[in-house]
Amino acid sequence: MSKTETSDQNKVRPTFIGGQAVMEGVMMRGKKGYTIAVRHPEKGIVTVNRANSTKLDKFPFLKWPIIRGVVSFLQSMITGYKIITDSAEMAGLDDLTEENPSKFDKWLEKVFGDKLMDYVMMFSVVIALGLGVVLFMMLPTFLSSLLAKALGNSHILLSVLEGITRILIFLIYIFLISRMKEVRRLFGYHGAEHKSIACLEHGEELTVENARKHSRLHKRCGTSFLLIVMLISMIVFFFVKTDVFWMRILSRVLLVPVIAGLSYEVLRIAGKHDNLFISVISWPGLMLQKLTTSEPDDSQLEVALTALKGVLANEGTDAERA
Repeated sequence: MSKTETSDQNKVRPTFIGGQAVMEGVMMRGKKGYTIAVRHPEKGIVTVNRANSTKLDKFPFLKWPIIRGVVSFLQSMITGYKIITDSAEMAGLDDLTEENPSKFDKWLEKVFGDKLMDYVMMFSVVIALGLGVVLFMMLPTFLSSLLAKALGNSHILLSVLEGITRILIFLIYIFLISRMKEVRRLFGYHGAEHKSIACLEHGEELTVENARKHSRLHKRCGTSFLLIVMLISMIVFFFVKTDVFWMRILSRVLLVPVIAGLSYEVLRIAGKHDNLFISVISWPGLMLQKLTTSEPDDSQLEVALTALKGVLANEGTDAERA
């Protein structure tokens, strides 16, 4: 093999394909749609293809910088729950529930009919957002206010303490859930997703052998996005000065879309470039991924590669790049 061929193989070509670990599998998303691949205990690897339901093409302004990040965040929240529900059904994890439905389950199905799952997903998104506000907005603001009063009540000190407290709560939360057996299994599929995409980006044949050698860490990971959100929120909230507790909480909630949009742009740039500055801002997220990913086994890599091949086939090419 010539030096030129070796250089071309080692060169990373960023792709528009993204992914998500799901129940006993992986979802891979392209521009046109997404593919879910899961491992069923009896049927082996099962796949399903879905088209992206988006309004971006009808409203061009939704593709503007910052705004596209907000739209992407909301879409991810809504479709994420549907994808996880679909994957659990595909993997046969909801069979016991269907065999022995409770009276409450029967009542819900009678009242809401075919729309039951839609309402459940909407409710789940609302609950998740509410818990997120309480855990990562209200609690850090409250705790930092107590600490700041004890240490001098300075605006700069308050902003720094709030940011550090928010990050610490987030890290503790990630660490605790990573101890759960089911979550560790999910994190293995998360690692398989990253390795498969890295294999594609390096222009290699999509095989378990090729994917296995790549890192389970990736700069475009959603985990990195969450940590970048925490860091950017420190900067943004520093410029919002008020001593009234409820106004501080309200300002944090109202600025979430702005922070999400800015974080999306930072992560997008990080995924497309490779230099010292990008390496520095990506490093914290990559370190956090050591908690949210684990080394996958070959069966998990096989599932992730099946999902990746499925979405590439739906896109109409195996080589298109962003």
